[in-house]
Amino acid sequence: MTQFAPSLDAIARLAEAALAEIPPELRQYTHDLVLKVEDFPDDAVVEEMGLESPFDLLGLYQGIALPLHSLSYAPPEPHRVFLYRRPILDYWCETDEALADIVRHVLIHEIGHHFGFSDEDMDRIEEE
Repeated sequence: MTQFAPSLDAIARLAEAALAEIPPELRQYTHDLVLKVEDFPDDAVVEEMGLESPFDLLGLYQGIALPLHSLSYAPPEPHRVFLYRRPILDYWCETDEALADIVRHVLIHEIGHHFGFSDEDMDRIEEE
């Protein structure tokens, strides 16, 4: 029996299901957030972040964090959360975690950046 790696659409469906489970008081601030699933970060992101490999990044938030918005703020582009399928699948193969749990974790981590949380803030929240 041949098994195929989950597609971009399959990862997107897992992400949308995870987004639907976020508490309503937080989800109300994600209405303008665009979810995108791609195989890898593009070359510009790899270079900008100083990554050794495109496999080093599971997800990325692009936009201005909510705490930095002003009343007159009008974003030039929508806020986006990118999930990178191939690095996520690679991580999934290396762990015993369910794929849905990994996608949920990466999505929530990137949405945390939308709310202005640092990586350290999110690590502390997850530990608590």
